[in-house]
Amino acid sequence: MGKVLVVGAGGVSSAAVHKMAMNAEVFTEITLASRRKFKCDEIAASVKTRTGIEIATAELDAMDVAATVALIRQTGAELLVNLALPYQDLVLMDACLEAGCHYLDTANYEPEDNAKFEYHWQWAYQDKFREAGLTAILGSGFDPGVTSVFATWLRKHKLDGIRQIDILDCNGGDNGQSFATNFNPEINLREVLADARHWEQGDWQVTPAMTHNVAFDFPGVGEKNMYLMYHEELESLSTHFPEIERARFWMTFGDAYITHAKVLQNVGMTRIDPVMHNGQEIIPIQFLKTLLPDPGDLGALTKGKTCIGDIATGPAKDGSGEKTYYIYNICDHEVCYAEVGSQAVSYTTGVPAMIGASMVLKGLWREAGVWNMEQLDPDPFMEMLNTQGLPWEVHELSGPVEF
Repeated sequence: MGKVLVVGAGGVSSAAVHKMAMNAEVFTEITLASRRKFKCDEIAASVKTRTGIEIATAELDAMDVAATVALIRQTGAELLVNLALPYQDLVLMDACLEAGCHYLDTANYEPEDNAKFEYHWQWAYQDKFREAGLTAILGSGFDPGVTSVFATWLRKHKLDGIRQIDILDCNGGDNGQSFATNFNPEINLREVLADARHWEQGDWQVTPAMTHNVAFDFPGVGEKNMYLMYHEELESLSTHFPEIERARFWMTFGDAYITHAKVLQNVGMTRIDPVMHNGQEIIPIQFLKTLLPDPGDLGALTKGKTCIGDIATGPAKDGSGEKTYYIYNICDHEVCYAEVGSQAVSYTTGVPAMIGASMVLKGLWREAGVWNMEQLDPDPFMEMLNTQGLPWEVHELSGPVEF
């Protein structure tokens, strides 16, 4: 149905392009680009071995708008799928506007020199994309992404509105490493060590990072400690579903992870400002990234499951009073690796990126403008989750869950 340019060559990108190749009737031509072309070539070789589909590769500096515009035009891409770093969101959106190409990403913009991720920078592009007749889809990963679609599906089919929502992200996998992050270490640590924020009664409530945790029994995984933290879908959900009184995000971490992260923060290794080392300027967190395991290389070592979903409460559509639903997916690391060569964290982000891209290429999500996932029709996306490796379940709970 269409030609796609995928930017970025990490674990998420690998999972996404493998799944695109497995849906060749939608993705008729795939080009994978990164400043590290050899990584693109490695992924392309794996795609060819696993699926028989050949994908093109290219070297690209994603911060170079002119180079990106040239590559879009060279490939004839209808859609650019941004699976690079969130620092690059705005320049890639600029390139899409200049080249006349639709845009999709999995994480909102974050300035490189300020660990603050918010949607307002990308929402400011609404008029530009609408006037250009182009579509930009923000946050088509799992969280954000699937968790936002889950909320919209509940709001469409089960609830007349959402009064409160908790998003629960559990990785019950084990890779045997002393310390390793689930995705890009630089982005992961910036996110985890930021102050926790949640939406309550019309305002943001702020607490120090990693200070509020509760135990929860996750389906398919078991009991884990989950920590209150900030995540970008809280901003978009509280904006687009104004009836929400409380929105929180929780993620599980083991004790060893918390200890390592706090020690690294205490000794300055997570700093994002430049420091002088032996007469050379370095960014500590970027140096740390080179020392830590590459999450994309941990697939063969990772065992266990993830469980990610929403618990939402609101008035029932049938008028029977307030109802609470838990909607979630369980994903097995080893099953993901057998299918696409990636662990489940990359898979659960890469597959929704592919599904979101297919929604655009099929014309199902093609209204001009800039859109978050919860603003779009959830039904075709939810159907593809079930057929593309991320089946979901929904269960009614006895009442609202208080953590």
